[in-house]
Amino acid sequence: MINYLRLTEIFYSLQGESNTVGLPTVFIRLTGCPLRCVYCDTSYAFTGGDKFSLEQIIRDVEQYNTNYITITGGEPLSQANVHPLMKQLANKGYQVSLETSGALDVSKVDSRIIKVMDFKTPSSGELSKNRYQNINYLTAQDQIKFVIATDDDYQWSKELLIKYNLTALCQVLFSPVINKMSATLLADKILHDKLAVRFQIQLHKYLWADAHGK
Repeated sequence: MINYLRLTEIFYSLQGESNTVGLPTVFIRLTGCPLRCVYCDTSYAFTGGDKFSLEQIIRDVEQYNTNYITITGGEPLSQANVHPLMKQLANKGYQVSLETSGALDVSKVDSRIIKVMDFKTPSSGELSKNRYQNINYLTAQDQIKFVIATDDDYQWSKELLIKYNLTALCQVLFSPVINKMSATLLADKILHDKLAVRFQIQLHKYLWADAHGK
């Protein structure tokens, strides 16, 4: 039986976020997401898409001269066949990162895959979807991202940071929502509170006002 995934797009760009920001990367965007965050910039990936076999996807990836692959969405873990895809890409020597909402179980993700887990802040409208058990499956190679639109988001993120001692587990990223939270203000807050987190902006949006969410 041929394994398929429903994809919205495969594209090649600079990584706009995470600790590989700026590196040429192939993005595999899967279709579908069980969440509806109010600030979502990839709602076009909620529905539609086309079916691709895993072999087709890997052939498309191989045409680009980069070792970096990001699997994003939507919510990639909403399609079970993402797991064999990630394993096959890792077997080929790619550095694969998975961008996931943190709402779905990450325990079965191959240990070679870098998990970039986006815990939902209060202003997202999806706070109740956070699956805090996922923290137990994070390793030093992984990253937790907080997308911050308001001061309440910042305070909530800081409290979660302390409660679970997240910076001792993995890298933590704080990112402002464009046109909602001033990047300078967020940077000042991080410095004032002496947080051991990585401040990041969405590089692609500053370069191209990118239609792609990643």
